[in-house]
Amino acid sequence: MTVALQNQADVHLALTHAPIGAMIIDRAGVISWANQPLAALLGEPDPAALRLTLAFAWLPQDEAEILQQMLDLFFAAPVEARPAWSRVVTIKALEGIEQTVELTLTSAPGDFDKRAILWFQSLTRQTIAERRFTQIFENLPLGALVVDSRQRVVQVNSALAAEFGYPREELVGQPLEMLLPPRYRAPHGEHVAGYIAAPSSRMMGSGRDLTGLHRSGQEIPVEIALTRLENGAQPMFMAIVSDISSRKRGETALQQTNAQLEEFTYVASHDLRSPLRGIADLVTWIREDLAGTTLPEDVEHNFERIALRIDRAEQMIDDLLSYARAGVQDRHRETISPADLVDEALGLALVPDGFTVEIDLQGGDIVAPRAPLATSLRNLIGNAVKHHGGNENGSGTGHIRIAMREEGRFSVFTVDDDGQGIAPGNEERIFKLFHRASPGTSGDGVGLAFTRRMINAHGGMVTVRSPGSLGGASFEIHWPRILLKENEDD
Repeated sequence: MTVALQNQADVHLALTHAPIGAMIIDRAGVISWANQPLAALLGEPDPAALRLTLAFAWLPQDEAEILQQMLDLFFAAPVEARPAWSRVVTIKALEGIEQTVELTLTSAPGDFDKRAILWFQSLTRQTIAERRFTQIFENLPLGALVVDSRQRVVQVNSALAAEFGYPREELVGQPLEMLLPPRYRAPHGEHVAGYIAAPSSRMMGSGRDLTGLHRSGQEIPVEIALTRLENGAQPMFMAIVSDISSRKRGETALQQTNAQLEEFTYVASHDLRSPLRGIADLVTWIREDLAGTTLPEDVEHNFERIALRIDRAEQMIDDLLSYARAGVQDRHRETISPADLVDEALGLALVPDGFTVEIDLQGGDIVAPRAPLATSLRNLIGNAVKHHGGNENGSGTGHIRIAMREEGRFSVFTVDDDGQGIAPGNEERIFKLFHRASPGTSGDGVGLAFTRRMINAHGGMVTVRSPGSLGGASFEIHWPRILLKENEDD
């Protein structure tokens, strides 16, 4: 075999094992050889079928003309000075499928001075990936932007532009610091430089409040997540920016409400107890002054009514304090057996002997604070007895069913009774402070409000429907078996 033929065989062998498409062409664009990856790219089963065809046939007319011009320039130059040339074009395969490819024209090694290699690198996957990224980036419900290593904005989605009050075109190419309050700009540059040196996906400003600068000059509270984007030319970084103004307003309002409620209850308890004690003392002194005097029966009855109402007023003050404290989450958790929990609640609820209690517990142990869950069950069981109808003071008969099941991340406790139920339209009203479910029953209407506040404070919820499965009221406690992060934070 001559040296030329050996050289040709070596080149063909190398191109056969190339991972991308390649063809050998002459100055006129005639294909003398092609490899299998190129045939697959063009939809041709046999690469031999491409020989003696024109490379221009796979290109649009304008791109074919450009390739012809490049071939003329390429072959006009000395072999050692022939420049490589690349261009991204769209080709159409045999079945009409269009693909984006990068064409690269290079010299053929050895004695191929009258031939060139035209490489075909498919960019279809890259193009699809870029389109997917752009679609996801643009349709994110949160603000997002991409910056380069010089902290210049490269890409912005519409959500971020709206958050900061700018048209997108006014942000692209601008320094990132224009979205930061002046006091943050110097330290921000240092933070970014450190992040570029050791990039990792993370939350920015963890543990401290961050604000962005709106176009109007107002500052908006934000949360920012940073991540590095892989890019061949230069490093890029993406920031997800969440405007948390609404959340901050809600948190502030809730904190103020809780603080005001706690302050009110403590002030009320102090300011109300003193005059009540004074009234109680006056009644006691009057009765002492009248000792030995036979009083009319209605006067004695009025004295008893005064004492009873003082006791009820003091109980109401205690209930108010308990209601305020119920909004504080108990951090002590323990493993609780649902069966033990229900037994404890039944023992404390003083269910009359005439009641039938049915228990159906389907679920495992719960890791939770015992006191609030046990208190909630006891209150609901006690309510089932108290508001049953004709069963005041523990008399009469009735049917109560206590059940538990696991539903998603919740353990669901149900307390059903066969009593008089809840009047239509009162399903939410009974959970309001000082509203009693049934007229004529004892209590001041704090129990259910206290129960809901306590359950809500621990990430759960309580609801009622009437009629329930037994014909009366049916209360459900959804208690979280798995806590969300927001419920674990202090």
